Amino acid sequence: MSATATPPGAEAAARDRPVLVTGGNGFIGQHLVATLRRRGNRVRVLDIQRPALPASDEFIHGSILDRQAVSRAMQGVCAVYHLAAVSHLWLPDRGEYERVNHCGTKVLLAAAAQAGSPRFIHCSTEAILFPPLGSSGDIRLEDMPGPYTRSKFLAEQAAREAASRGMPVVIVNPTVPIGPGDHNMTAPTAMLSLFARHPPRLLLDCTLNLVDVRDVAKGIALAGERGRTGEHYILGGENISMRDLARRIGELTGRPTAPLPIPGVLALTASWAAERLATGVTGRPPVATPEGVRIAMRSVPLDIRKASDELGYAPGAISRALADALAWLAPPQSAPAGLGGAGGGEDAPRRGPTASRKAAGVRTGSGAEATRPGLIAVNGAAMTLRSPRRRASNP
Repeated sequence: MSATATPPGAEAAARDRPVLVTGGNGFIGQHLVATLRRRGNRVRVLDIQRPALPASDEFIHGSILDRQAVSRAMQGVCAVYHLAAVSHLWLPDRGEYERVNHCGTKVLLAAAAQAGSPRFIHCSTEAILFPPLGSSGDIRLEDMPGPYTRSKFLAEQAAREAASRGMPVVIVNPTVPIGPGDHNMTAPTAMLSLFARHPPRLLLDCTLNLVDVRDVAKGIALAGERGRTGEHYILGGENISMRDLARRIGELTGRPTAPLPIPGVLALTASWAAERLATGVTGRPPVATPEGVRIAMRSVPLDIRKASDELGYAPGAISRALADALAWLAPPQSAPAGLGGAGGGEDAPRRGPTASRKAAGVRTGSGAEATRPGLIAVNGAAMTLRSPRRRASNP
């Protein structure tokens, strides 16, 4: 297998052709589109979610499962950035994970091969990188903690197989992105919102790797320019414990907290009951899922040296992204003095989440995505004692 980056001179020649971003209107996607445009690329977006504001040079409304839409979107592009995915940790129809995340990736790869094999950057997730507790061998499909991670594991496997056949495929694994502009209220943003409004008393402590979503976007763009075929790059930032994150949010919002840890078995039991209730009774997203808790219990610090050495990836301190995300979430009249906001320019989408929180169809994402804050807010990691009804009455 050839492991080469973009050939010298090819990058300049490719500027005359557009790049395709699937899921370009999601959280990471919108920042990637802005980053690519600043780097001189013409950007075409394929998404089922229409943009809140015109951001790309061309928009095609369609699903990655629609072969005709995919074929049309693929015409004449020099690179494909595949971000579209179903990222929720619970769905009424679990088969949607396989259809969208795995089969959808295969549809994109096949269309790219037919279009002459443009450079293909596949956005995977950190959630498939954590080994089962007590395991030290290679990670296998049967080791995945649930249907979401199984589908993402298979999607990454399909990307690797395409690379082994000679396609110029590069894989990126973002960690937990935070920052302004998350109109879909993905799980990390929902967690920040929950912590800011209701500082937790109890939580399932674990290690998260938080990263500024703007740094993730730059890392994905760098992977498209410099990544080696068949290689994968972890795009992370700062390893931080959940308790320390809660403390830092409390300091920024003026609501200090010192939550107590709870055992994993209690979190698993609560998540199992919540998922059974959602699946069998309410039909609404549960406040926790066993898959999310298992991911949190397996989480370990992640190493980004490969991305730094080979791509020139250099994420900044997470403090800016944390402050910007909290300022974006806070109503303008109630933002604490310590939250300065995201500033101006393309890096600062309009303040506040919108109606696009709804969880329908293909979404951009890495990691778990939630439609509302809950018992466990990101990768099963944060738990509170408040009931969903009480939270709903005190937004």
